[in-house]
Amino acid sequence: MSFLFQPAYNVDPKYKTAVAYFCMEYAIDQSLKTYAGGLGYLAGSFMRSAYDLRQNIVGIGILWKHGYYDQGRKPDQTMEVVFREKTYHFLVDTKIRFTIKISGHDIWVAAFYLPPDIFKTAPLFFLTTDLPENDHLARTVSYKLYDCNPETQAAAAILLGEGGAKLLEQLYFQADLYHLNESHALPLIFYLFRKYQSVAEVKSRVVFTNHTPEPGGNLNSDIYLLHKMGFAGDMPIEQLKKITQCNNDLLNHTLTALRFSGKANAVSKLHLNTLREMWTGFSGTGELVSITNAQNYAYWADRQMYDALKANDDSALTERKKACKLALFDEVADQCGVLLDPDVLTIVFAKRFAGYKRSELLLHDIDFFQKLLTDEKRPVQMIWAGKPYPMDYPAIASFDKIVNLCKTLPNCAILTGYELKLSRLLKQGADVWLNTPRLNHEASGTSGMSAAMNGCVNVSIPDGWFPEFARDGVNSFIIPNTEVTEHKFQQDETDAHNLYDLLSKTVISMYYDHPDQWISIMKNSMTDIIPEFDSNRLADEYYSKLYAVSAVN
Repeated sequence: MSFLFQPAYNVDPKYKTAVAYFCMEYAIDQSLKTYAGGLGYLAGSFMRSAYDLRQNIVGIGILWKHGYYDQGRKPDQTMEVVFREKTYHFLVDTKIRFTIKISGHDIWVAAFYLPPDIFKTAPLFFLTTDLPENDHLARTVSYKLYDCNPETQAAAAILLGEGGAKLLEQLYFQADLYHLNESHALPLIFYLFRKYQSVAEVKSRVVFTNHTPEPGGNLNSDIYLLHKMGFAGDMPIEQLKKITQCNNDLLNHTLTALRFSGKANAVSKLHLNTLREMWTGFSGTGELVSITNAQNYAYWADRQMYDALKANDDSALTERKKACKLALFDEVADQCGVLLDPDVLTIVFAKRFAGYKRSELLLHDIDFFQKLLTDEKRPVQMIWAGKPYPMDYPAIASFDKIVNLCKTLPNCAILTGYELKLSRLLKQGADVWLNTPRLNHEASGTSGMSAAMNGCVNVSIPDGWFPEFARDGVNSFIIPNTEVTEHKFQQDETDAHNLYDLLSKTVISMYYDHPDQWISIMKNSMTDIIPEFDSNRLADEYYSKLYAVSAVN
């Protein structure tokens, strides 16, 4: 082996426990297309904080040849999904090669290294099967993040879980704990079980983070398909069913991860309640704790805004926000041919388009929405952005509906390419960061955190992380609660009208008629978001709350 892995920095003794962190996606830098959305943003922020705090962490991921996808436009401006090959000259080929078994076949795996000093992260390794030693089918395992084919999904999980474990052995990295960020690396658990032949031994070494109550993040898979794929190696199907307590033909990935973890964490206090409700009555699950997600202040915060905040210079703060709005509006003009005004209240809805996030909630009463856009004294500008899952056709239809609506309405636009670079532009340029999930469906939702680090005022449903931060009318605005017992269509209607009332009676009038109050809310938001929602707090709590399990050495 030509690659010698050595610690990239002196580890702080407070964080000496050696942790291997497994995640399907990492949002590290715009140039590295290894992420889809919030899970990757969280992992990227954690890797940066682990570097800042000098934690003994190694990250394991997959080097996706086509990334997630490139979001483009068709000739009529509607959304187009493009899979384009990516190259990364800054990654180091470790020359490490080994095999994993998928469907009974030996598949060659290579490992590429992201040195910590490039983007100031903990050490990161990315696995790939895109090698000349493999046939075409084997090479495609690492082509697309979240491929829709169930067999390809299982193969990618084997690559991340079993492949990651084998890589650590090649590196001679003695992990005290393995941290599964979501259940995508579940084959790691079965690899460890085959090694130690004990559920208790595995539980002493594994911790788990669950990020969503949504079905898409809590897979149920045909256990016979997984067995055929080699998801648990050569383990007999009867033993696999027994140790996972699978009493039918469907293996629940999240429940299995909970049963093989010494500790698991929810990603907000509200989410902890949801997790407990979901899994009450299921035997064998480990302890559940709450560690609210966070974003990396050092990466996301606009330093000029914070310099103005520290100097208590309101004029400098507003001028910087206006400059950032102009930069964002250049992008809007380039993509959409819409010229926006930096003196007009600008609302942004930017996140992964998914049904429960309700990107169209503001359009519930289109006549009211049009009045907001065209009010002569207090107009509003609206910008959407987001990347739906490429096979989520209802979400893509929602995106395209907004595209066509923006062709006919003034002062609104929808942008493509919602990745790290555009995310920063939107957060720097927005006055209001709008978040409208259906209540109890958002486990955390971290975009509002980094928005607040850029002088945005959050207007949100009180879900996920938001109740832990929000002081209504002081650092943000809370859209009043809806009874979750209502049918979802009734709930949407109620929430839409509550949002309309809040905007028309409070938010818009304050922005135009009471600018001093608006600046005060901006400043309170920028102050209150740190340190509690900086990922340095998250990284520290991982060690004090999640990694504080009895590891067997």
